[in-house]
Amino acid sequence: MKHTQGSIEVICGSMFSGKTDELIRRLVRATIARQKVQVFKPAIDVRYAAEKVASHTGSTFDAIPVEKAAEIRSRLDADTTVVGIDEAQFFDPEVVAVAQELAARGVRVIIAGLDMDFRGEPFGSMPILMAEAEDVTKLHAICMTCGGNASRTQRLVNGKPARYDEPVVIVGASELYEARCRLHHEVPR
Repeated sequence: MKHTQGSIEVICGSMFSGKTDELIRRLVRATIARQKVQVFKPAIDVRYAAEKVASHTGSTFDAIPVEKAAEIRSRLDADTTVVGIDEAQFFDPEVVAVAQELAARGVRVIIAGLDMDFRGEPFGSMPILMAEAEDVTKLHAICMTCGGNASRTQRLVNGKPARYDEPVVIVGASELYEARCRLHHEVPR
């Protein structure tokens, strides 16, 4: 089933806010509607399964790992009408052009990712994708300090907040992350 016009939807928020669960929910609904769905994820995300997007709650959906956003173009089937992209903050800036091209061709593009890094600053291409999107859903987790709405991701190193000058992306490291509200998010300089 073809959409009459393409669109970009962005699902964003902190870690543990349910971004991937919401992405999977939308993809399952598209599948039930007999739409051709393909999902892509950055190859560096191997936390749960190499060829699946997986939420912290255990939901999964088959996905194609790619090194660079441009690979989405070559891996896309001609009859695909819905494209999911998970962990979009880890993709190179080309992810914006890819999403725009797909939407212009009539594809529904559903993107999930962190809108802010552990420092509380805009993460990768997410701010541009949010600006380009027809629909943006910002989800919140629960602050691990006060129980309020959390919009930030706190990186902890040895139980203490990570310093500002720590690398933004650490793959396979054993840092712990917590969801935090604005008040309790700490980034020592």
